[in-house]
Amino acid sequence: MLSRRHLRVKVLQALYAYFQSEKNDLLAGEKELNLSIEKVYDLYISQLLILPELTHIASIQIEERKNKKLPTKEDLNPNYKFVNNLLIKKIAEDKTLAAKANQRKINWTGEKELIRKLFAKIQKSDIYKAYMNNTQNSFAEDVEFTVQIFKKFIAEDDLLLHYYEERSIYWLDDFELVNSMLIKSLKQTKENEPLVILKLFNDEADDKKFMIDLFRKTIVNSKQYEEMISEKTKNWEVERIAAMDILIMKMALAEVLNFSNIPVKVSLNEYIDVSKRYSTPKSNVFVNGVLDKIFNELKAENKIQKSGRGLMN
Repeated sequence: MLSRRHLRVKVLQALYAYFQSEKNDLLAGEKELNLSIEKVYDLYISQLLILPELTHIASIQIEERKNKKLPTKEDLNPNYKFVNNLLIKKIAEDKTLAAKANQRKINWTGEKELIRKLFAKIQKSDIYKAYMNNTQNSFAEDVEFTVQIFKKFIAEDDLLLHYYEERSIYWLDDFELVNSMLIKSLKQTKENEPLVILKLFNDEADDKKFMIDLFRKTIVNSKQYEEMISEKTKNWEVERIAAMDILIMKMALAEVLNFSNIPVKVSLNEYIDVSKRYSTPKSNVFVNGVLDKIFNELKAENKIQKSGRGLMN
């Protein structure tokens, strides 16, 4: 689920918090980094669980209309198509998902009003009306409809985003990633197979080691890396360079000098892309120029050690 780029971003955020803190507690910083990663998965599970909550609200409303004093013919003969959506039923009944949610204490208890408002928006849409009016039923149609309403309403709902923003400082940056991964889960789920629940890591042991080592190496060698950056930015005062640019370059140096299995070019491109999103508009050009000079000098001095052919490039 989390690519190496996502891990680099998480490390960047943790490092920024670490250097902004007066405590400079390495273990506390690592704990916060691990927590931010786990919160990604909490968000993923939360978003999955919204879908059964929507059909639950729809079911409640059907029963409420049936019990009106003067129910209409439509009230007494409701359309259960959404309530019986095959993909959402699979989500609701999945024991693995339920166990993960229970373990992490994730549920929508007490948030019925938010779910009602979300369902009201869906219910008024042409997408919903077209789906409900189609008398033919199939798992493929249910998947397509569920993906549509997720993209159109759940992934773009301001109230939902505000709800998450109030509960975790991590989730705003994670929202886009989690939604794209959740759509992948929905599309990959087959009718006669279990719900596809993505793993947090591609290779948990290796990814966690990469993440923690990158965090530690950047901190431990911070002064050394800052001197190397300063040497190549003599026309600039280090204090005037964006703090995020310096941090990104320190991470790049930590990666190139300490991870023998990652090609130099891969590291360079990754941190240039990170700078585009998390620093100033011109940062990518600046970061590229400075790192390119440093890497060329380190190569000439044989200070970059890579274990495979082509990894120096």
